[in-house]
Amino acid sequence: MGKKIVLVTGANKGIGFGIAKHLGLSGWKVVIGARDEQRATKAVSELKAEGIDVLGWVNIELKDLANIEQAAKEINEKYPELTLLVNNAGIPGDMSVDSEHTEISVIRETLDVNFVGTFALTKALIPLIAKNAGRIANITVPSEISPYWHPLAYVASKAAQNAMMGVMAIEFQQASTPVEIFSVHPGPTTTDLNGNMALPGFHDIETVGQKFAELINDGQNHQGEFIELYPIVKED
Repeated sequence: MGKKIVLVTGANKGIGFGIAKHLGLSGWKVVIGARDEQRATKAVSELKAEGIDVLGWVNIELKDLANIEQAAKEINEKYPELTLLVNNAGIPGDMSVDSEHTEISVIRETLDVNFVGTFALTKALIPLIAKNAGRIANITVPSEISPYWHPLAYVASKAAQNAMMGVMAIEFQQASTPVEIFSVHPGPTTTDLNGNMALPGFHDIETVGQKFAELINDGQNHQGEFIELYPIVKED
């Protein structure tokens, strides 16, 4: 698969950082996608200190379609051998309220970033990924609603992402497009997105990053699959 170049969005912190780190440790050349230069350069320095080959970082603001267009142009020019896109970046919406009290503006903003922005970036990079017979992995959550955790804006935006993945997987197969797309649910993970929640059954970003890298490097085809690294365990 050529030079094995991966772009991880939202890789300056949290699960994205863990994914970038462990893919890098397993031999991938890493491109960081981030919206804040200071956090991005800090992440690049930390990853390089781990011995990871970081090729650079790209400014990606998922709520700004013009920015996404420019980012895709930069990626095509600087990283023409890109073989893996990890759609990890996203926002939580307001996880502190129930659906009845969720503001419409929050629904719109969360969908714009997590679904529309992710779709726009994916759409813009499909020709490049197809040229390199590459893959797209979306970091998401199940569309099936959990009784234990169900913030409406976030869950709805990820359900839309799952639908995007399923539709694209079928279309890629039908058109013999050399792109593999699948979704990955890390399972309960302690990150700042959930206020660094650390309950029984939660994992840290190191564990999730390593498990994700093992999945990416397993040599199997996962077209159209929804893969749970650490499924949510139902209570009795």
